[in-house]
Amino acid sequence: MKKILLSIAAVVALVSYGNAQTKDMPWQVGLGTGISEYAGDMGNGFFKFDLSSHDLTNNGGTKTKSQPLMTNITLSHYLNSEFDIAARTYWGEWGYFNKSNSTVVAGKLGNFYRGTFGIEVTPRWKFLSNDKAKIVPYITTGLGYRRVSMPNDYIGKLGLFSEGIFSKNSIDEITIPAGLGANISITERVGLNIQSNYLWTNNDKSEGLATNEELTFDQAWFHTIGLTFNLGKVVDTDGDGVSDKNDKCANTPKGDLVNPYTGCSIDTDNDGIADNKDVCPLVAGTVAFKGCPDTDGDGIQDSEDKCPTVAGVATFKGCPDTDKDGIQDSEDACPTIAGITKFNGCPDTDGDGFQDSEDACPTIAGKAAYNGCPDTDGDGIEDKLDKCPRVFGVVANNGCPEIKAAVKQLFEKALQGVQFETGKSVIKSTSFSILNKVVTIMKENPTYKLYILGHTDNVGDATKNLKLSQERAAAVEKYLETKGVNTSRVRSEGFGDTKPAYDNATTEGKSKNRRVEFKVEFEQ
Repeated sequence: MKKILLSIAAVVALVSYGNAQTKDMPWQVGLGTGISEYAGDMGNGFFKFDLSSHDLTNNGGTKTKSQPLMTNITLSHYLNSEFDIAARTYWGEWGYFNKSNSTVVAGKLGNFYRGTFGIEVTPRWKFLSNDKAKIVPYITTGLGYRRVSMPNDYIGKLGLFSEGIFSKNSIDEITIPAGLGANISITERVGLNIQSNYLWTNNDKSEGLATNEELTFDQAWFHTIGLTFNLGKVVDTDGDGVSDKNDKCANTPKGDLVNPYTGCSIDTDNDGIADNKDVCPLVAGTVAFKGCPDTDGDGIQDSEDKCPTVAGVATFKGCPDTDKDGIQDSEDACPTIAGITKFNGCPDTDGDGFQDSEDACPTIAGKAAYNGCPDTDGDGIEDKLDKCPRVFGVVANNGCPEIKAAVKQLFEKALQGVQFETGKSVIKSTSFSILNKVVTIMKENPTYKLYILGHTDNVGDATKNLKLSQERAAAVEKYLETKGVNTSRVRSEGFGDTKPAYDNATTEGKSKNRRVEFKVEFEQ
């Protein structure tokens, strides 16, 4: 017995589990239940799952619908990507099935205990499965140990152990298991295990008979189902409950509801906001509105935006005011040009109370009488027809002030009254009295501006005549300025012989063409 136990301790059991532990969770515990099947000298009951069970210990009297039941516990540890080390134990009932004369006879022979210990080969190769597989098939094979025992009344009834085989009602055996199974992942830590395991023994004495019949060695088959539990510390960097090994989204925001298999946020509308944080989980939205949409991007979420597809402003609950005049487009007759409420959003650029579309002078404030055009000097003549728009005038003088008769007479007299030394621009003293009267007129009429024009006859060189006329007009201008007339109110210009007032063919005409002309001007 001792030798057997020592041998079992050295057994290497090659068993493969698909939902096996990993480097992060190196320990795995399995708990299962199932049925056992017997094949030996008493009969062959392999894969006969729905048979009437005849309990031989009750003189063949009671029939039941039960199969021999068993339980198993597994403890294994991860070594590397292909190997685990494991210890397993099975215990339960065992029995036989025999079919004779079309009548199936089944019996529970007794109880058994079986244990294995060794190295497991795990199918983590790519062509079979990997650490992330949800369903992993596997095969098992190796060596083990089994102890079988039977009740005393059964031994006596059959007259077994006549050769002293079971002097203690039990026998120890070396076993060779081999089987098929699959692990199905429920969660990262919990899995479902299904297994069918064939067991070959090294003797023909399990049921207390030693014969030379067809089945030389006793055999068994175990069918189990159970749960596996992976133990250990899971590496979960982002704390979403899914280990880094299975996490396809390693930086999931804290608190996101995640897919337990991928570790990625559950985000139905794909807006980057997890459903449990998304107020509008079925419609893509923005972080600013907790997952609800702002289709037009105006900073107002659609549910509160009266114009959700057109960017607008908060003042009008998301509706636009394109020209920013404080009147929303839907109520603005001129939505692209800033205007005023009085004209339904249309402009009055000059602010004269006439909207631009009806204002003949839209950029200058005017009056209704002139269709929005101005009369700056208030003389009743609109500026565009007024030659003196800034000085009150009369219609007869095209909006300019009326020139007094005395002024006109003086200027007429000055045409010939202002005399110069021959061929020079020096004013003769006889002309000072007339010029002084001109000074008086300019001081009495501050709105007057004086334009002095110099002229000559056609005698001599035209260029010299032009220069001489300019110098004489300038001499008169300077005289007036010396007498207190502001320089801004006087200007002069010479025209030589280009603008004769009389015929230069006569002596009289030439004399009259040599003149200084005065014209009153007004501010424009």
